Amino acid sequence: MDKKFIFLAILLLETSFKVANTEPTEDKRALHDFINNIYHSRPLNWDENLSACSNWTGVTCNHDNSRIIALRLPAIGFRGPIPSNTLSRLSAIQILSLRSNGISGPFPSDFSKLGNLTSIYLQSNNFSSLLPLDFSVWKNLSVLNLSNNAFNGSIPSSISNLTRLTSLSLGNNSLSGEIPDLNIPSLQLLDLTNNNLTGPLPQSLRRFPSSDFSGNDLSPENSAPPLPLILPPSAQPSKKSSKLGESAILGIIVGGCVLGFVVLAALMIVCYSKREGENGVLVKSQKKEKPAKKAVSGSEDKNSRLIFFEGCNLAFDLEDLLRASAEVLGKGTFGTTYKAALEDATTVAVKRLREMSVGKREFEQQMEVVGSIRHENVTALRAYYYSKDEKLMVYDYYSRGSVSAMLHAKRGEDRTPLDWETRIRIAIGAARGISHIHMHAGGKLVHGNIKASNIFLNSQQYGCVSDLGLATLMNPIAPPVMRTAGYRAPEVTDTRKVSQASDVYSFGVLLLELLTGKSPIHATGGDEVIHLVRWVHSVVREEWTAEVFDIELLRFPNIEEEMVEMLQIGMACVARVPEQRPKITSVVKLVEDIRRVASGNRPSSEIKSEGSTPTLTPPAVEIGSSSVPS
Repeated sequence: MDKKFIFLAILLLETSFKVANTEPTEDKRALHDFINNIYHSRPLNWDENLSACSNWTGVTCNHDNSRIIALRLPAIGFRGPIPSNTLSRLSAIQILSLRSNGISGPFPSDFSKLGNLTSIYLQSNNFSSLLPLDFSVWKNLSVLNLSNNAFNGSIPSSISNLTRLTSLSLGNNSLSGEIPDLNIPSLQLLDLTNNNLTGPLPQSLRRFPSSDFSGNDLSPENSAPPLPLILPPSAQPSKKSSKLGESAILGIIVGGCVLGFVVLAALMIVCYSKREGENGVLVKSQKKEKPAKKAVSGSEDKNSRLIFFEGCNLAFDLEDLLRASAEVLGKGTFGTTYKAALEDATTVAVKRLREMSVGKREFEQQMEVVGSIRHENVTALRAYYYSKDEKLMVYDYYSRGSVSAMLHAKRGEDRTPLDWETRIRIAIGAARGISHIHMHAGGKLVHGNIKASNIFLNSQQYGCVSDLGLATLMNPIAPPVMRTAGYRAPEVTDTRKVSQASDVYSFGVLLLELLTGKSPIHATGGDEVIHLVRWVHSVVREEWTAEVFDIELLRFPNIEEEMVEMLQIGMACVARVPEQRPKITSVVKLVEDIRRVASGNRPSSEIKSEGSTPTLTPPAVEIGSSSVPS
């Protein structure tokens, strides 16, 4: 019995070990052979010692991690032809996306081995030569996008054998000859624009709009015949006047079509101008009319692509953002932030900037400074986009939302309060992040927009600051609007003239917000608007310090001393005179010391009698009338 038990245990351990170490070894070798034999401007983290299924950029595996089933590498900067006998060895692959690169040469003939493909995205490259003659080898194909290349020759009739095809895009190539009869009932999207196609339009494709065939030289028979005009015998025109009558009728029909087209175009323009991106993050400059011939690929034209920073493992391009489903997360001082869900299940936060008239060079220089900052308490800028009409910034998405949402979400019986431990971690992390920012650019870099809605929780549940470096790029905001924000230091009257001292003030407001649970500017039951800093000063001055703290914190025992410590630090940071505020490096130590010095917590009855703490010097905690902002 014991031997049998030992045997089963060993068998179970071996099985578990095999499952835990399942890796698509052969597929990994194929990808390494591919990446080592083609030029690419963006580095990939394809380390042989890492799991391809969990860590490799652009790679997706099946349920048991035994095979690679999807490869998505848009805008990686590939150049040259696809090396033979590399990607063709991924026999289980279903989705292949290499769009927006600079891949050249003919369509790889060995792709015929990839019989499981369901989606092929090779648009916006430099492919040339003929299309494959036999498309029937991809019997499961549902999406085929080869647009914006230099393919020539005719469209193979074998495409009609793809009975599951739903989307076919061959636009902006140099295809010629007649369009074959593509009788595919499942086909829903079609793009054959801007080629050299001639002849009539097959009956099977007349269900698609004429715009899907524009930019070709198709014969007049491509349109459905007009309905016959039936006249009574007495109204039949004579043979002598038949030509005139037919011309007049034709003129009326053509004129009516043109008028209808103009009206439709005007309606589309109006609707488009009102669209704000509920179904995607829109970049207006990318919605221009298609070029007459081959479009410039995203990797070739720096003005039309996202700029990624080194070390970024995200694999998507501007086209992905245009097509992503988007949800508005918030509208702030500098723009609107969206949650963008991409086709490969990646989710990012995209900030769409507004009120910015800065030039391209200055914008890119600032983005390079911001993008170079790497710290666990600073949200990394992953990519940015610049055009005359649009400026975008791409960040990681935090599913828990901002500290503002955590603090001020609707309070009630079902609410889980933000505990004191988390609030301390938020304060410590945010202080560390701001301190790291202040050390950059020769110790002159400023965040400029510190507030609870720009702070998130990192993987260690510490505060992580976002949205830095934009204040100096934005157009100035009128002082009355700025003052209502509540986080602005009293000396800041122009958003472009923020300082590290004003950052400290904003951080002090954040500390008071964490302590009180109140917004920097909040309304009472009536029409009165309360400024948090002034309110805290007045309450403490009247020696009702205990009334300051958030009622949700009262359920946590033995934290009174720590709350008083943080209150003193917050009040020091919001001193009216900038020179009286501590440096952020000192603030970091003070906030970190809250837990280290509070070894014996005092009961709440002692809070009022304590006054100030020995941690800060008296001028820094002055709470008289002279320190209250007006």
